[in-house]
Amino acid sequence: MSKDKVMNRWYVVIGAVLIQLCLGAIYAWSVFTPRLTKSLVEGGIYGFTAAQSQWVFSVGLLIFAVVMVVSGRMMVKIGPRKLAVASAFVLGLGYILGGIFGNTFLAQLVCIGVIGGAGIGLGYVVPIAVGVKWFPDKKGMVTGLAVAGFGFGAMIWVKSADSWFHLLDTLNILNLGGVQSVFLLYGVIFMIAILLGSIVMIDPPQGYVPEGWTPPQATTASGSTGMVNFESKEMMTTPQFYMTWLTFLFSAMAGLMVIGNIKLFGIDALKAQGIEVAVASAAAGTAVAWLAILNGLGRIVWGTVSDKIGRKTSIFFMCLLQGIIMLFFYKMGSSSLMLIVGACLIGFNFGGNFALFPAITADYFGNKNVGLNYGYVFFSYGIAGVLGPQIAAHFKDAAKGSSDPSVWITPFMIAGIACLVGAAITLISKPPQKKA
Repeated sequence: MSKDKVMNRWYVVIGAVLIQLCLGAIYAWSVFTPRLTKSLVEGGIYGFTAAQSQWVFSVGLLIFAVVMVVSGRMMVKIGPRKLAVASAFVLGLGYILGGIFGNTFLAQLVCIGVIGGAGIGLGYVVPIAVGVKWFPDKKGMVTGLAVAGFGFGAMIWVKSADSWFHLLDTLNILNLGGVQSVFLLYGVIFMIAILLGSIVMIDPPQGYVPEGWTPPQATTASGSTGMVNFESKEMMTTPQFYMTWLTFLFSAMAGLMVIGNIKLFGIDALKAQGIEVAVASAAAGTAVAWLAILNGLGRIVWGTVSDKIGRKTSIFFMCLLQGIIMLFFYKMGSSSLMLIVGACLIGFNFGGNFALFPAITADYFGNKNVGLNYGYVFFSYGIAGVLGPQIAAHFKDAAKGSSDPSVWITPFMIAGIACLVGAAITLISKPPQKKA
């Protein structure tokens, strides 16, 4: 490797967090759902059904995952920095258009779901792939840090949206409602911040090795040693790919079900205990914010822990704990304190997915193609983004406007059992061997 001066690799982490703070705004969606689903009769502006509000969220996650597969290929051709720049303009444009034209379900679905989701998909893989190359010695930690902003960002956008709703309603910018005004403001902020983060999104020099670190030796089926790197086609012929894919699907489905609906669930559950709607809404909003904080923290903690105890062990315990909490979450919702505790635990475990699964993808299938390979693994998250929120929305809409919290029991049970199945799958998974 050239002895020329190499950029301080921690700049990459700073840029990664800045980018992910913006991409994570989609996790703040629950803060918009009460306003979107408020009926026209009650003075609402949009009158969406629960399913419609969740379809915007779900389509955003699905497009995010689909575009991420494509972006892995694009990054090989145009480089990570240009891809991050493209993300800035697409994501920003989606929210700006959603602010100006998003007064209908279809407009929000296209602007926030399709265009905004594409912007997230273009940018998400960049900090992960670049970070793993700069930190081959700390893959779990750096993927946790790189995506922590995605979780912490949701907390920022949740709390700011709650505050800005009232201010922007009063200012009545361009005659837009509070939701659309927030979309417009977010679009401008996202575009500027991601452009700043893109400056340091560059790969290390060829042959870069961190000082004092010796690359591990991997053994192939032929007995030769060296880092094993799978092409995507090779990866998808292994059972480990499908086992990893399913485990990610089940684990992410639970977290996304709660993220998309926690404010609605919290209001229903607390109202049933005789708590006033305004107080219940405030408590549920606090739960949303704490879920976002622990979502970000979980990415760092689970990633760092996995460097010590191994990715497989970490994924097993993460899925096991998430499954147990989901099975009890309905009961926890009857108390403001326990609702927040449950949200914290679910957010913490959900955040771990985004440190552990890219890291285990690199462990199993190599660092070289991790940007592209993780895109295929990550597609399971897009499916989870449809299944989790829509299963919950189906049972909520079936109640025909009832605020009876018992409608949430079945979806939480489904998600909890799915997580336990994911834990079982992880137990029998082993690293693949590449044939010579």
